[in-house]
Amino acid sequence: MFDYKAPEQLLKDKVILVTGAGDGIGKAAAITYAQYGATVILLGRTAKKLDAVYDIIKEKGYPEAAIVPLNLDGAGEHDYTELANTIKNEFGHLDGILHNASLLGERTPLSAYNTNTFEQVMKVNVHSQLLLNQALLPLLEKAPNASIVFTTSSVGRKARAYWGAYAISKFATEAMMQLLADELGNISNIRSNAINPGATRTQMRAAAYPAENPETLPTPEEIMPVYLYLMGNDSLEINGQSLDAQAQKA
Repeated sequence: MFDYKAPEQLLKDKVILVTGAGDGIGKAAAITYAQYGATVILLGRTAKKLDAVYDIIKEKGYPEAAIVPLNLDGAGEHDYTELANTIKNEFGHLDGILHNASLLGERTPLSAYNTNTFEQVMKVNVHSQLLLNQALLPLLEKAPNASIVFTTSSVGRKARAYWGAYAISKFATEAMMQLLADELGNISNIRSNAINPGATRTQMRAAAYPAENPETLPTPEEIMPVYLYLMGNDSLEINGQSLDAQAQKA
């Protein structure tokens, strides 16, 4: 696992947006960020799941979260503009974004890949990240130090057969992260990095590897150290890097 011990108030007074916050890694990250002092904006497509995460954060006595139900598959530029305006009016700035929401798509040869599925995966995994970044960069610039964290994968560094649109989208994610890091690194307070969570006990992992025993995998909560590190001020000098949450192949 990534070796980092976060200070208790690492994220105190920070406002952080987490996409795909309703379950899996996004849920764990949202709760963990709140535990370390952040006000978390929960973005996801299922309001019921977001409500459940909100309730957990409230019950634990962490800073009150905000909920933004949004289906990234159907969202347009006006939705992201509205989101930016809401955050601006409510908080005035934004300290971080965790781009966690992703679709797996199909595990099939590229020659037989359904083009509608391909388009959907690219919209959620890539296009939505572009639109979200464009809308929220002005708010990130208002923060003392801001962090954009993308979610990558080992198949986004070296493609493997049958990973189709997911692998292609993660290559694009790595490129977007590097572009932002290079474009913003010397002219702003915003840093851009990526995390490869590795094989983790999530629904997406189960869909990709149905024969795998999930009990052999770490939980999302166990891989949180790197998520804390890149979102907090201990990583101010880290920019344009793709880090592994754990030393595993997947």
